[in-house]
Amino acid sequence: MIKGLEINELKSKATDLLNSLDLIHVKDQNPSELSGGEQQRVAVARALINNPSMLFADEPSGNLDSKTADNLHQLFFDLRDQLNLTIVIVTHNKKLADMADRKLSLVDGKWVN
Repeated sequence: MIKGLEINELKSKATDLLNSLDLIHVKDQNPSELSGGEQQRVAVARALINNPSMLFADEPSGNLDSKTADNLHQLFFDLRDQLNLTIVIVTHNKKLADMADRKLSLVDGKWVN
């Protein structure tokens, strides 16, 4: 709405995003009623509503069980491919970092290869 888009256009786009992220069933729920994985996917939908060219994710799966985390990780790479999106992920999760196209590592505040 801040961008000046029509409310009906925004609602339609939000519904499309919720459908594509398998979240349409939580459309009318409060955040406290959602699982951790649903909350993370809603955050991704919220970030995508304005068609960014870049998405930043800081420890996106830190509080998720391994299956939900794996699903979220795959979602990031699917979105990268589908939307031609650059995604910058900050993580301690080595498995996720190893999936990246490019990996930069910090050890004791210094870049290492």
